[in-house]
Amino acid sequence: MKAVRPHDRPREKLQRLGAASLGDNELLAIVLGHGSARASALDLANAILGVTGGPHGLVRTRYDDLCAIPGIGGARAAQILAAVELGRRTLTRAARERVQIRSARTAAELLLPEYGNRPVEQFGVLLLDTKHRVIRTVLLSVGTLDASIVHPREVFGAAAAAGAAAVVLFHNHPSGDPKPSQDDVELTRRLAAAGVLMGIDVVDHIILADVRYYSFKEEDTF
Repeated sequence: MKAVRPHDRPREKLQRLGAASLGDNELLAIVLGHGSARASALDLANAILGVTGGPHGLVRTRYDDLCAIPGIGGARAAQILAAVELGRRTLTRAARERVQIRSARTAAELLLPEYGNRPVEQFGVLLLDTKHRVIRTVLLSVGTLDASIVHPREVFGAAAAAGAAAVVLFHNHPSGDPKPSQDDVELTRRLAAAGVLMGIDVVDHIILADVRYYSFKEEDTF
């Protein structure tokens, strides 16, 4: 950080002007703490953001990807991922708050901060009571970059164990495109039919992708 005047170094700038005044690279430099023998913390921050495509890409970046960047070892990779996860958690609702799912948008707003930017596909369910208030969220499957495996017994077993009257299915698309695949359509129809047999209503299936979502109910594609 020797090339930057002491007055304008990220930490000092934050103290004077507040965190909102800092650029993405300056905030990341503070998370890193210090540079390496060959690069300042700001240089390392710029290198990381160049690889990830900006701060938004950090939420999709894996530990090994960060470790592969020169000057970023295991400890710094862990610092970055911990900071990203902490920020993600500030966007989620308090656990004690019973959210009522009145629409696909309500479900998406609840789920996107937690699952919208995951680097691998994950499948889960929102378990709902008779008034469609959220009992809890259950993650059932973590797949590869483009597929996850889920079975009706896992979905409705979790619902029955929680005494849920209804469920909202959800999964994410790491590609960033929420449009459903044919496999998504077939899985949705299969689970909706199983729900009828189990007496547990499948309210919707939400596909999450970054800040966008696709609702089978909204699009009438059940």
